[in-house]
Amino acid sequence: MSHETNEREIWERYVKAWKVETADEKRELLAEATRPDCVYTDPLKRTGGHDELVGYMLDFHRQIPGGHFVTTDFWSHHGMTLAKWQMRGGKGEVLGEGVSYGRLEKDRLAEMTGFFDTP
Repeated sequence: MSHETNEREIWERYVKAWKVETADEKRELLAEATRPDCVYTDPLKRTGGHDELVGYMLDFHRQIPGGHFVTTDFWSHHGMTLAKWQMRGGKGEVLGEGVSYGRLEKDRLAEMTGFFDTP
């Protein structure tokens, strides 16, 4: 397995945490994919650590039931990742698009930064 493949798998575990519905499922995936002290930032929010990120993810689900993200393009090198994605609703309809930067430390995401248009 190439290092890029491993980074993609880590990224997709993190993306899956946005899709699963319960806090416990989210925590389990985040423990596999992100550092406990990870920092998530987007135009609307900044979180530090798993607890704050899980709370933000649960708020996302309250606003968009069944909402999730699909990675459409992915690049990585030297512990940095760039992913182009679509935000989709519960029926799979595309609701928006964006790009996220990730930085890995010791095979886990330490930093995730999303870029997208805000309402």
